[in-house]
Amino acid sequence: MGTPSMHFSESPEDPFALGHGASAVLDDQGIVVGWSARAQELLGYTAKEVIGRAWQDLLVDARDLPVVRSVVVDALKAGGWFGVLPVRQRDGRRVEMGFRARAVTREGGGQEWLLVGAPAAEVIAWQRDRALLDGLYRRSPIGLVTYDPDRRVIRVNRAIEKASGVPAEAPVGHRPREFMVDEDAGPQDERVRHVLETGESLFFTEQSARARHDPGRERIVSVSAFRMEDPSGRVLGVAETIEDVTARHRAQRRLALLNEASARVGTSLDVTQTARELAEVAAQGLADYCSVDLLKPVTLGDEPGPGAVGPLLRAALSPPEHRVPFREGDVVPLLPESPQARCLAERRPILEGQLSLRPEWYAMDRRRIELALGLGVHSLIAVPLLARGLILGVVSLWRARNSEPFEDDDAAVAQELSSRAAVCIDNARRFTQQQSAALTLQRSLLPSAVSDLPAVEVACRYLPASGEPGIGGDWFDVIPLSGARVALVVGDVVGHGIHAAASMGRLRAAARTLASLDLEPDEVMAGLDDLVSLLATELEANADDNQTAIEQILGATCLYAVYDPVSQHCSLARAGHPAPVMSTPDGEVTVLDLPAGPPLGLGGLPFETYDLDLPEGSLLTLYTDGLLEARNGDIDTALERLRACLARTTEPLDQTCHAVVDALLPKAHLPIDDIALLIARTRVLRPQNVASWQLPLEATSAARARELTAAKLTEWGLTELAFTTELVASELVTNAYRYAAGPVTLRLIRTHSLTCEVSDTSHTSPHLRRALSTDEGGRGLFLVAQLTERWGTRYTRDGKTVWTEQPLPPA
Repeated sequence: MGTPSMHFSESPEDPFALGHGASAVLDDQGIVVGWSARAQELLGYTAKEVIGRAWQDLLVDARDLPVVRSVVVDALKAGGWFGVLPVRQRDGRRVEMGFRARAVTREGGGQEWLLVGAPAAEVIAWQRDRALLDGLYRRSPIGLVTYDPDRRVIRVNRAIEKASGVPAEAPVGHRPREFMVDEDAGPQDERVRHVLETGESLFFTEQSARARHDPGRERIVSVSAFRMEDPSGRVLGVAETIEDVTARHRAQRRLALLNEASARVGTSLDVTQTARELAEVAAQGLADYCSVDLLKPVTLGDEPGPGAVGPLLRAALSPPEHRVPFREGDVVPLLPESPQARCLAERRPILEGQLSLRPEWYAMDRRRIELALGLGVHSLIAVPLLARGLILGVVSLWRARNSEPFEDDDAAVAQELSSRAAVCIDNARRFTQQQSAALTLQRSLLPSAVSDLPAVEVACRYLPASGEPGIGGDWFDVIPLSGARVALVVGDVVGHGIHAAASMGRLRAAARTLASLDLEPDEVMAGLDDLVSLLATELEANADDNQTAIEQILGATCLYAVYDPVSQHCSLARAGHPAPVMSTPDGEVTVLDLPAGPPLGLGGLPFETYDLDLPEGSLLTLYTDGLLEARNGDIDTALERLRACLARTTEPLDQTCHAVVDALLPKAHLPIDDIALLIARTRVLRPQNVASWQLPLEATSAARARELTAAKLTEWGLTELAFTTELVASELVTNAYRYAAGPVTLRLIRTHSLTCEVSDTSHTSPHLRRALSTDEGGRGLFLVAQLTERWGTRYTRDGKTVWTEQPLPPA
C-alpha cells in the first residue's frame, strides 16, 4: 500500500490521528488492501483475515447495508466523507465508529480510499471539544484573548473584535500598551505577568479597558484569566475571558450617585449651600461640569410665581473654573431656543448629545460662546428644578473633551437627582423665608437705637443664630425712667422661630409697661412671671398644637436692672438668667452673685432684689447664655475671656463689644444660638445739676416751693420754664399737704429735660380727673398734665414720688 498524499492531525486529542485511530486502505473496488494494528485492536480482525476481501462483506451487518451503500454513493460523489457508521467486530458484535474517508490518487494513476476510524464516543467527544473551541472564537458573546509567554497577543475572538471595533488580527503580536491607553494598559500588562509568573488565576476582576484609537469611550470589563500549560507543565501563555460590563458598571455608578446625593445634598437649610452640594455631587459622578441656576426670588427665600421664568442667578458651579461664561453670582440670560429655556418652558429634561451639531443656541453671546467652546464642552443635559409644582431653576450638566456624550439613561439619572435636590432647595427656601420673617419681626421688636442717656452710656449687640436653628427669642432693652434713672433689661425665650420671636415681643412689651410703673426689679419679675403663666394657660386652652410655644414661653429667662445716676445706686433681679458682670474703673471684674430666681412662668419661688452702689465709669454687662456657650460650651473658659475683655473699662464701649464678640465667638462662624449683649458704662449727675429741699407739711410750703424753684431755674438759666415749673411744684406740694403725711421733699433735676419731683410718706395714689365747672378744686393734676410733657408716680418703701418732665428750651 502506498502512502496517501494527504495530511492528518498529529494531535493526541484527535481520534483520527494516524498514531491514534484505526486506519484501512481500500482500492476502487472496495477491496481492503491495507490494515493497521490499531484497526486489528479495535475490530479484532488480523491483516491476513481482512486484506483482499470486500470490506462491506466483512465489516457490515446485512441489516446495515442500505445505509452503508447510501453513504458510499455520497462519498463517491464528494470525494470524501466524515461521519458515524455501525460496524461488525470479529466476534459478531455491532459497534458504532466514527470514520473519515477520503479518495487519494496513487502515483501510477489508480484511485484508493483511505479510512481512519475511532470509537464513536471518542469522535463525538472530540467533535464537541472542537465545536466548543470554534464557538469560543467565533460565536461566543464573551471575549477571549490568549497571550504567549512574552505577554503578546496570540489570538482574540470575534466578541473582542465586535466590542472594540478593531479587526481580530490587529492586536496579534502586540502587547496591551500598543492598543490600549497607557492608564489602562499598564495594569492589564501587570495582571498578565502576575498570572504567568505565579499561576494564580483571576476571577471576575473589573478594570478599565479603553482603546487607544477611541480614548473617550468608556469601557469597563470583567476579566478572568488562567495560565495555559502542556501536559509536561511547560507554560504556553495566558488565556483571558473578557465580559463587557460597562452598562452594569454605569448602572451601579448611577445608583451610587443617587445614594451619595441623598447623604450629601441638603445637609443645611441654606439655599446656596444646597445648590453647591448638588453641583459637587453631579460633577463628581455624572458630568465634567455642573451649574445650578436659580430664579432670583428663590435665592431670597421668596416663592416664585407659578410658571414664571424670570432672571436666573448662578448659585453654584462645580468644579470651580474661571474660564466659564457665567460664574457664581452672575445673572444668566436665556434665549427661547436655548436648552435651558426650553427645559423650563416644557418642564422636562432636555438632552443635547452633540452640541457641536446644534450651535444655534450659542448665539446669545459670542464672547461667552468662545469661553464655553474653549472648555471643549460637547454634550449637555438641562433639567428643571421642580418642587411642589414650582419651578425653582435649572441644572445644567456638561461633558467636555474626551468624555462620552450623554445618553438617555444619564438624563433619567439627572432628573432623579435634580428632583431630590429640588425638594431640599425648596425646604431651604421655605426655611429662609421663615427665618427672614422671624428676623424681621424680632428686629422690629428690638430697640432700633439706644439714645444718649444721662444715666449710662450704652453699647449693644444682637447676633442671630446660624441657619439651622433659626432666629431665637433673645432680646434686650434700655428704658428711660423718671428721675434720670434707666432700666436695663436682657431676656431669652427658649427655642427658635416665629413663636420664639412673638413670645419675645410680648415679654419686651410687658417689661416696658411694668417699667413705666416704676416698680422695683423684683416686682417687675413677679409681673412678668404672672404674664407668662397667663399666656401659657391661654395657649394651652386655645389649641392642641401649641406645645412648642408653651414650652418656649415657660422657659423664658430675664434680668432687670435699674440704675440711678444721682445716688449711683443699682437694683437688680433675675429670673433664671445668667448673672451680670460688673467692672469697676480700677479693672476689677466681678460676676454679681444675685439670687437666681426661677425661670418665668414656673412660680412657687419669690424673686429677690439685689442692691449695690456703682462707682462712676463702672461697666455693667448683661448678656444671654448663647454668648458663653458659643465656643464649644466651655462656660469657665468663656467667662475668663469675658473678664479679660471687660477689665479694660476705659476703652470705647463699641470697641469693647467687638472685643467680647471676637473673643467668645468662633472665627467666621455664626453662633448656634442667639446672642444678646448689653454693656452700660455708668454716669453720675453732678451736684450742680440736682437741687433738693425738704419742706414742712404746712400751708406755706407751696409758696416756699415756688420761691425755691424760681431761684434755682434762674441760676440754671431756665427762666423760660420758671412760671410753668413754679405752678407745677406749687400744685404737687399742695396735694401733698392736703392728702399726705410727714415731710415733703422737692427735687429738681437738670439733664436733657427738666424733672420736678415731690416726695411724701403716703402711698395714696393721685388721680387725674376732669373737674366740673361748679367744683372749687380738683384741677391741679389736670393743669400739671397739660403743662408738662410727661408725669407719673413711683412708689418706694417709704412712700411715693410724683414727678414731671419738661423739655429744655433750645440752646
